[in-house]
Amino acid sequence: MASKILVLGGSGFVGRHLIERLQRAGAQVTVPTRRRAGAGARQLWPLPCVDLVEADVMQPGTLGRLMPGHDAVVNLVAILHGNARQFERVHVELPRQLAAACGAHGVRRVVHVSALGAAADAPSRYQRSKAAGEAVMQEAAAASMIDLTVLRPSVIYGPDDRFLRLFVRLQHMLPVLPLAGANARFQPVWVRDVATALERCLQDAATIGQTYELCGPDVFTLRELAQSAARWAGVAEGRGRPVLGVPGPLAWLQALAMECLPGTLMSRDNLDSMKVPNVAGGQLPGLAALGIAAAPLSVVGPMILGTNGPVSRLDVWRRSAGR
Repeated sequence: MASKILVLGGSGFVGRHLIERLQRAGAQVTVPTRRRAGAGARQLWPLPCVDLVEADVMQPGTLGRLMPGHDAVVNLVAILHGNARQFERVHVELPRQLAAACGAHGVRRVVHVSALGAAADAPSRYQRSKAAGEAVMQEAAAASMIDLTVLRPSVIYGPDDRFLRLFVRLQHMLPVLPLAGANARFQPVWVRDVATALERCLQDAATIGQTYELCGPDVFTLRELAQSAARWAGVAEGRGRPVLGVPGPLAWLQALAMECLPGTLMSRDNLDSMKVPNVAGGQLPGLAALGIAAAPLSVVGPMILGTNGPVSRLDVWRRSAGR
């Protein structure tokens, strides 16, 4: 594995799990953050091999200053909500700056995290901008500027996610859960499996030039995810609240209203993303190709939502692998 790694977005949800693994592997990690005192960054303070640098990677020239001395870069920076300009800036312009900085300073190894469903003709701005960012990185790889691996995860869940816990919070507050996109299909993947995949890609040069779809073993509708999360968390004696699917025009209005609330829960662009199933296409390698037995949500969900008591990572791995 590279000995010194620059992790963009390292103080975020996936980044913190990745850095935990890189620490165990003995890597030196640099994490730029706009606020060293921010909640995510503070969790990294105790780690001895992490250098937290207060910097805004979106500002021109910042990556050029950070790049020297590193052997590899992982790009985890992404936004789920925003307008066309914001998506372009984060998902396309940042990769362009990253590729240029890598080329200028001779840092060849790059692992870029995109998203399942990224496509130039996808229904949502989020998905199209993710595809455009991938294209920028692939162009740099084709020009021999970088050695690239791309990862496309499905929706990622974990103990500190904003996904399963959102359903739990809403069902604690509401007697009935109105749910736009209730029949949309997802293949959720555990954050620790994503972090392991990132580490494996950094370790194994055979992953260069590959694109991997990171998905769990099971497919769920959004309705099933909401109901399962409530059951695992013990909402309404473990039964959960009734889930009411919201039809098209009303779903659009619900998403519009939610865009106006603090800490956007859902947007019209999210609703557009759900027009295509967020599941593995079967044409690209997945976690198994990286030697990872994907943990099932049915095992991990009760663990992270607290109804079945603590379950170790080894237990989850053994059960998911049939051992």
